[in-house]
Amino acid sequence: MTDNKVQIFDTTLRDGEQVPGCKLDTQQKLIIAERLDLLGVDVIEAGFPISSPGDFKSVEEIARLVKNATVCGLTRAVKKDIEVAAEALKYAVKPRIHTGIGTSDSHIKYKFKSNREDIIKRAYDAVAYAKTFVEDVEFYAEDAGRTDNEYLARVCEAAVKAGATVLNIPDTTGYCLPEEYGAKMKYLMENVKGIDKAILSCHCHNDLGLATANSIAGVVNGARQIECTINGIGERAGNTALEEVVMILRQHRDLGLDTNINSRLLWDTSKMVSDKMGMPVQPNKAVVGSNAFAHSSGIHQDGVIKNRETYEIMDPEEVGVTESAIILTARSGRAALAYRSKKVGYELTKLQLDDVYEVFLKFADKQKEIHDEDIHEIMKEAKIQTQVEA
Repeated sequence: MTDNKVQIFDTTLRDGEQVPGCKLDTQQKLIIAERLDLLGVDVIEAGFPISSPGDFKSVEEIARLVKNATVCGLTRAVKKDIEVAAEALKYAVKPRIHTGIGTSDSHIKYKFKSNREDIIKRAYDAVAYAKTFVEDVEFYAEDAGRTDNEYLARVCEAAVKAGATVLNIPDTTGYCLPEEYGAKMKYLMENVKGIDKAILSCHCHNDLGLATANSIAGVVNGARQIECTINGIGERAGNTALEEVVMILRQHRDLGLDTNINSRLLWDTSKMVSDKMGMPVQPNKAVVGSNAFAHSSGIHQDGVIKNRETYEIMDPEEVGVTESAIILTARSGRAALAYRSKKVGYELTKLQLDDVYEVFLKFADKQKEIHDEDIHEIMKEAKIQTQVEA
């Protein structure tokens, strides 16, 4: 991997599927996994094999299906978990076991009723055991966001010594501010012996709406993998949204970072995941929301019609959207009305446009949005007869 390439680790089928009501069957998972492979993700976290027979089967079938991406299975730092994951991944072209343990004082004291030294030993042992099954082992330090950096560096050092190829630094509760998370990555880059043998990975949650910002701060400070989901789906407030980090890196070329993602498949992939999981995408969702390239304000519409870049930093086609949408509402101006009228066959003179606009405003004040069929009614009331071929 080149130093400027950020790997995309997609966990839609594992962390994303943990959302209540979003359970997928094996066939649905296979359809999504095939699309993720086509999309160009580097790693597909296919599931948590020991959690249920159904999840084991899904991971096993995805491992058989996927030809390009690494297929990953999650485990706890428990031997049986690791053995079951290895079995589920045996058909994968590129298998990865993702094992780990909580490292924050809260997790150590209340979840494990243990101590720091014991956690370091358990982390080392889990990675070393996973390494006997596969070459590619990722270690996660759960709740790393609330783990003090000095201790976190010690845990990571032990994981690398045991053979970890990737170090996952999760902000499990979505607590970190971007500068804190970025500083954590920088500290690990500078203080973990053998860090050159592993890739640092960002796994951020969106409890405070900072998952994407934290992930970008992470890669700016040395991480080279982002763990994310389509549409940002995930437990509680969700995970880092794949489409957001991909397009941020694509737009901010000055960062010198990019991914292998075919961004023109983002829109369709978003819709596929939304449909399969029964989880609607909010209209104002960045990049893939239905309003992401829609304009209803007259000032914005006039600017976009004259030059798209006045109000759009991304070309809609880059993410698989055919064109920007000019939405007619009471806030729309003459330029938008003329544009949409021409789309349905009316080439208006300036005088005609003035007359039609007055009628348009009466319609627009009565309903939220003016559709194509309404335009014909408006033209009829304004007594505009001339209609050109659309």
